[in-house]
Amino acid sequence: MDNRPAIVQIDEHTTDEETSVTISLSWQDEHFFGTAAGSPDEAARARLVGEATLRAVEEVAEHRIKLQLEAVATTELGATQIAMAQVLMDGVPIPLVGSALLSEHDATAATVKAVLDAINRQLVQVL
Repeated sequence: MDNRPAIVQIDEHTTDEETSVTISLSWQDEHFFGTAAGSPDEAARARLVGEATLRAVEEVAEHRIKLQLEAVATTELGATQIAMAQVLMDGVPIPLVGSALLSEHDATAATVKAVLDAINRQLVQVL
């Protein structure tokens, strides 16, 4: 049995007016979805991905937790690019921070992984 949610699918749809992101996670043979929508601006995309990931995680936890995306970014670390996320969780006094390597320049997947990395240790206590 998996003790942490796994990424199943990442869907992004962009129009002139809006970008919509849906994250699908799998846990214990069930699928859970989170969606976020907002500005189609490229600079807003990582935040939308992070927000959609948190909404999917809240579904996995049956809304027993409340998560807030404080910050998300990508940066270079030496010769490598990484995604980073800072998440606030109700009842946890310090920010949760996670990171993930960008593989093949896929910032979207790396952002999802960074958000999950930030919350996984706390999440397993809830599930």
